[in-house]
Amino acid sequence: MPVRATYRVQVRPDFDLAATAGLAGYLADLGVTHLYSAPLLAATPGSAHGYDVVDHSRVNPELGGEPGRRRLVAALRAAGLGLVVDIVPNHAGVAVPAANPAWWDVLRRGRGSAYADWFDIDWSAGRLKLPVLADDPTALDDLTVVDGELRYHEHRFPVADGTGSGTAREVHDRQHYELVSWRRGDSELTYRRFFAVSDLAGLRVEDPAVFAATHAEILRWVDAGDVDGIRVDHPDGLRDPAGYLARLRAAAPGVWLLVEKILEYGEQLPDWPVDGTTGYDALAEVCGLFVDGRAEADLTALDTRLTGRVTSWPELIHATKLTAATGLLAAELTRLARLVPEADHGQVRAALAELAACFPVYRGYPPEGAGHLAKARAEAGRRRPDLTATLDAVTARLGDPADDLATRFAQLSGAVMAKGVEDTAYYRWTRFVALNEVGGSPAHFGVPPTGFHAAATARLRRWPAGMTTLSTHDTKRGEDVRARLAVLSELPQRWADQVGQWTGYAPLPDPAFAHLLWQTVVGAWPIDRDRLHAYVQKAAREAADATSWAQPDPVYEDALHAVVDRIHDDPTLHAGITGFVAEIASAGWSNSLGQKLVQLTMPGVPDVYQGTELWENSLVDPDNRRPVDFALRRELLARIDAGWRPPVDGTGAAKLLVVSRALRLRRDAPQLFTGYRPVPVDGPAADHAVAFDRGGAVTVATRLPVGLAARGGWGNSALSLPVNEVTELFTGRVYSGDRIPLADLLDHYPVALLTPTTRVEAS
Repeated sequence: MPVRATYRVQVRPDFDLAATAGLAGYLADLGVTHLYSAPLLAATPGSAHGYDVVDHSRVNPELGGEPGRRRLVAALRAAGLGLVVDIVPNHAGVAVPAANPAWWDVLRRGRGSAYADWFDIDWSAGRLKLPVLADDPTALDDLTVVDGELRYHEHRFPVADGTGSGTAREVHDRQHYELVSWRRGDSELTYRRFFAVSDLAGLRVEDPAVFAATHAEILRWVDAGDVDGIRVDHPDGLRDPAGYLARLRAAAPGVWLLVEKILEYGEQLPDWPVDGTTGYDALAEVCGLFVDGRAEADLTALDTRLTGRVTSWPELIHATKLTAATGLLAAELTRLARLVPEADHGQVRAALAELAACFPVYRGYPPEGAGHLAKARAEAGRRRPDLTATLDAVTARLGDPADDLATRFAQLSGAVMAKGVEDTAYYRWTRFVALNEVGGSPAHFGVPPTGFHAAATARLRRWPAGMTTLSTHDTKRGEDVRARLAVLSELPQRWADQVGQWTGYAPLPDPAFAHLLWQTVVGAWPIDRDRLHAYVQKAAREAADATSWAQPDPVYEDALHAVVDRIHDDPTLHAGITGFVAEIASAGWSNSLGQKLVQLTMPGVPDVYQGTELWENSLVDPDNRRPVDFALRRELLARIDAGWRPPVDGTGAAKLLVVSRALRLRRDAPQLFTGYRPVPVDGPAADHAVAFDRGGAVTVATRLPVGLAARGGWGNSALSLPVNEVTELFTGRVYSGDRIPLADLLDHYPVALLTPTTRVEAS
């Protein structure tokens, strides 16, 4: 069945396939056509996300196994829904070797294993290193041999045939693997990982036999008609993404095929045999519409005043990417450098690291990749003229897609971007964190309507079936948090005064992180103490400035936690935060409704992340994977369907109204969503509206609501339409004539969805 709209569910052990099947009726009522699930194959025991697959031949038993999957499919079909599944071709989970039959066999038999070619292992570098030991030179003394297995505390490892006699240390020294300190993982591992996660080992799906073995079960579901769409996780990690996707498309020619490809600002998706991306590019376009670009100078000045330093975004990300390349990803860098044995090893490492730090996108693909490589070479040469000869020699090879060095550098550059920017710089650059989002760019401050219209027109032309989204399990903060933070761009001076007051009242040792904290608190307020404690610890360690995952600073972290406690316990501070949030909440709600309607009706296939049909103040994972109160959502939707028109208030029911009506229209009247053209708005407040016609369905959304209120409202601003009579779906009002006053159209809700009245009556 055609995919019109999806709803993402984080299927996990505590919300399994049976619980997911129970959502079918609600999702059909909401208006989506497909459930979009987290990975379903067997994962590391206890996995809360499923991206650590350990057995590609079966459904995760902790989710309900194959019987649970069949019940889910049956429930979806009975409700008229389809299924989109998430797959993970790049890596497999190896944290619990006994749970992964292929990895266990490789550890036991080494290069002689039938699965030795499944994993991207550098067998020339000696024994396979496993970073599981404590950072203690006597850690191997804790090894034991039990039931023919090597044990290290809770960790179990196989023993090769004929090697089980003697002491545990002697047995260990005879294995195809070597247990080493966890601290040596980043610098000495001999297998490719997912980013810097040693518990996820890279797969060689470029090998047809590995592809066949790891995709047989998923393709069986496709052939049975149980799966309508596939989302491919992290294609940038693959050796040959284009080749992989061509093979997958050939094996599943009829499915809706998406790639989790993060595009940098202005970057285009390669001409792959897919339907589009998972929508981070759309997220940046939509959210930017509701940011006031005129605030950039004021917020830059505030950031400089708070931190006492002037930092440019390009300089910051160069530094964080270089640190990632030479630190977290040192093992991968070393492996690349070994592919250039004729040159000085140190210089080759330095040249490759510099090129990765200067690479302008996650990964280059031919032929577009040649331009990205040229830019990286020019910038690397400017920064390191002492490496000119080595840079020239290395770059010549990186331009040859048949060269192993070029392929592996492409895999490295994506990891460097992810770890250096998403997972580090986004927590250090705190000028305006609403822009610090996957697929976005903090350096590009807002998207004017003309820019959005151009992007939407291009999307319809090139990737009309690509996904659009506002929230995912990987976004740094939920869509409604960003929407409220966008209000600060309209109040830069008011925010500067407020954050200055709070910073003085409850100081932190790191003023940049303090600015991140206060924006987070305001964006997510009210937020539970425990959730905020968990967030500040993760954010501070990701920033890796004063503390880090590898070397936590308890004194610094105690100071952060003390401020979190003070936020909740100090009556003056608590009241001040509550009061400020009350000032901006309604404008934030306006932004939330606006960006949601735009995303649901723009070109592309909209996804609704679980729970976001109501206000949702989640932060970065695992916070955004918390349980969802579906009973509440069912109850509110039933009330709306019974005729209730909810106010825009703290319940979030107004958002559910917008989501359900927009989704139902897309599902029931797809002919109204076949084109795209901006709809003219005239009058003194025209800049505060964005409007477009999708071929019959017309979207209108308020932007910059604080400025709109300050100027006294819409005045005589109006929308110009070519049709004679339309019905607004959220209020049921009918409008005649070719000019609709915005003061009337948007007096109840800050958004409107218009359709030809004849269609509404016919339905």
